[in-house]
Amino acid sequence: MSEAVLRLSGLEKSYNRGKPNEVRVLRGVELALVPGEIVALVAPSGAGKSTLLHMAGLLDVPDAGTVEIGGREMGGLGDRARTAVRRREVGFVYQFHHLLPEFTALENITLPQLADGATERAAQARARELLSRVGLEARADHRPAALSGGEQQRVAFCRALANGPRILLADEPTGNLDPATADRLFDVLMELVADEGLSALIATHNLELAARMSRVLRLDGGALHPQA
Repeated sequence: MSEAVLRLSGLEKSYNRGKPNEVRVLRGVELALVPGEIVALVAPSGAGKSTLLHMAGLLDVPDAGTVEIGGREMGGLGDRARTAVRRREVGFVYQFHHLLPEFTALENITLPQLADGATERAAQARARELLSRVGLEARADHRPAALSGGEQQRVAFCRALANGPRILLADEPTGNLDPATADRLFDVLMELVADEGLSALIATHNLELAARMSRVLRLDGGALHPQA
């Protein structure tokens, strides 16, 4: 069996800890994500999907439990080291694209690579390759305002993959799109994940899209359960 590229063990997270209005969001979450696996994360709004993704992607720290990426436990790392791991190992896609409006599609994908030490030539080549694979090579010099919602999200996918991460975390990546566009965009995402050899954890309300993934997990009562 393949070694898990992402392992969550006993994750606990509460808000307003120790106060009368304390809310326990995660209660001992366990997850092992193996290479090449695409896992759907489903739950009602407010159940903690985003919180779980933030823990997995090192954007927040749990109250208890551990996060391992590539077999390395992340809890003892300082902020700078966590940022470096996040930049190189984890790609994020959100419901809203969060592209930088003053930069072109090409520049939005190039910038994360430059921040990680790539040369401008190599970064632009990688950006153009990714844009070509999602059918947007002709839109490389357009700013986000000149792109449709589906095009903006395809650029966001490319940006998430720019540094060659091993893990993709996506929080309702098609939730802001009409059903037909969402379905087409999901196909693009699955192709990118397969081509890049990624492992992916994708939060979605769309049960039809979830059923097309390797497996489906439901966040219920602060813990993960296989979806029946």
